[in-house]
Amino acid sequence: MKFKIFISSVQKEFAEQRKLLKRYISKNPAYRRLFDTFVFEEDVVAADRRTDEVYLDELQRCNVYIGLIGSEYGFEDSEGVSPTEREYDEATRLGLTRLVFVLEKDGCGRHPKETAFLKKISASVIRAKCNDPGALLLEIYASLDGMLVEQGTYTFLPFEATPCEGASLKDISRTKIREFIVAAKMKRGLPLAQNTPVDEFLRHFHLLSPDGIPLNAAILLFGRDPQSRFLTSQVKCVEWPTPERRKPIKDHRIITGTLFEMTDMAVAFILDKLEHWIGVRNEGAVAPSGYDIPRSVVLEAIVNGIAHRDYTSNASVQVELFPDKLLVMSPGNPHPSVDVENLDKPHSSNPVNPLIADALYQTGHIERLGTGLEDLFQTCKSMGLPKPKIEQFGGSFHITIFRRNKLSVPVNVPVNVPVNVPVKASLAEQIYALVKERPGMNRVSIAEMIGVDVRTVGRQVSALRGRIEFLGAPKTGGYYVVERLR
Repeated sequence: MKFKIFISSVQKEFAEQRKLLKRYISKNPAYRRLFDTFVFEEDVVAADRRTDEVYLDELQRCNVYIGLIGSEYGFEDSEGVSPTEREYDEATRLGLTRLVFVLEKDGCGRHPKETAFLKKISASVIRAKCNDPGALLLEIYASLDGMLVEQGTYTFLPFEATPCEGASLKDISRTKIREFIVAAKMKRGLPLAQNTPVDEFLRHFHLLSPDGIPLNAAILLFGRDPQSRFLTSQVKCVEWPTPERRKPIKDHRIITGTLFEMTDMAVAFILDKLEHWIGVRNEGAVAPSGYDIPRSVVLEAIVNGIAHRDYTSNASVQVELFPDKLLVMSPGNPHPSVDVENLDKPHSSNPVNPLIADALYQTGHIERLGTGLEDLFQTCKSMGLPKPKIEQFGGSFHITIFRRNKLSVPVNVPVNVPVNVPVKASLAEQIYALVKERPGMNRVSIAEMIGVDVRTVGRQVSALRGRIEFLGAPKTGGYYVVERLR
């Protein structure tokens, strides 16, 4: 059965919500099979008919009425009644399923007739209240889901919250969970012990179904081999020699693993190829340094693509580095309550995959929920980089970060010799130089000094085997340059 929804409100007051709601329903893979929507300003063509005749006739073809109530009462006909109230009365007469949502605006008085209309609605219909336009849309989606489940039309969950078919706790890596707990304890103060049982850990993060099956998100985050179940949950990294895609490709890699591992490896792939500057050491043991695209910007662009992608898509996240830009392409679209054109401005946090986003937040891959892209824009601006570009192409979300032709060094870097000469230094070489200068540092302190995560340091340390060596107990020891030990 396909439902037809009539969306009723004062058009001007809820113009954005009406547009977003119709767009989401038309693009959501499940909703577009189950719903059609009628929005007057988008679905009515010019005709020699009275407006009230059009919407009242259309109501007879619908079986779900959604009413949005705000502060304004709207246009009044000759009898002093608004079209919105007429529509509600007609939906009641026709016996349609009525879902009413009230937006409470702080400091905005409600029109007296709107207040009276709301009292009439309250006498016969349960309504949902919220004080944020984004939350209003979430309430609508939740109500539509509830209606469908109640009527037995569907019983499925979002991909990340769906139990992974055929999976068990044996598919979850205890080692990866322990690494997560260590990182999250340091970053966010996670109150779990390293030896927390796997099932207890997964329940803590809502990653286990009531009957003990790991959810899809659990496999992606902590699975022994996530790609054995979700082949396209990978990241394709490419370095191009020219501003356009022209072969031969300079370097490419298909990165697999958990979402944490793929994020770290994709960031490392890009950082290793960016221009790197090193300032003059004025105070402290380490000279200031950075990349022509700040590491925080690279991380945010990549983790955004990994955390918010559509994991039901057959496409993969692609990270492409050109001489003039970094491009991250992710299958799927942002949450429908998010306006792509205003992502550089403050906006509510509405992640497409909230379970995945929360886990990445716990480890610091996502610094602050809901502000990542806003921070990305601000960082680029502070570094004198061109404004990033965010675009939506059908079923793909693109973030473009522009590089500068000449390497830029922050003005507060202490200098007494030129420092704006690009220095190609791999992460491994930076770690080697740091250990040589400050022997005895452990992975955590190295990560903090260089500005990378602990797992990345671990991989780079492995590449330095034979040049540096760990001495001492696991908790108190540190790394030393081999030649100094001889």
